[in-house]
Amino acid sequence: MAKTLELQFRTVMGKPAKISVDAPIEPIDEEQVKQVMDGIITANVFQGNSGALVTAEGARLVERNVTEFELEA
Repeated sequence: MAKTLELQFRTVMGKPAKISVDAPIEPIDEEQVKQVMDGIITANVFQGNSGALVTAEGARLVERNVTEFELEA
């Protein structure tokens, strides 16, 4: 199962934005995640079409199951 930590932000234009981190270290330390998100906002290193990230909205751990099927021609 693949896991991703999604960091959810709001931009200067009020639009949602997210940064995904593959294979995060578990268990997730919520206080550390908040500190990292605040650091990302303060450093102002990510700019999207909707402008700079200005607010940390939340974070979530997403777990994905993938089942592949071989198709014979």
